[in-house]
Amino acid sequence: MSIEFQVPDMTCGHCVKTITGAVNQAAPGATVTVDLPTHRVTVTGADDADKIEDAIRDAGYQPLPV
Repeated sequence: MSIEFQVPDMTCGHCVKTITGAVNQAAPGATVTVDLPTHRVTVTGADDADKIEDAIRDAGYQPLPV
């Protein structure tokens, strides 16, 4: 199962690292794929979209479910 978010305020490598770390902490073992030019984050191997969304918000970003 994949969970996708559009994260418009993710703009650089630091953002990618921060979001990846937050998701990995919320869902250990999940795979995080980031497409920075399209501001898209895809999480595979996690089944709680709300938990992932909360982790990204807590990291300071505004995820929008896709």
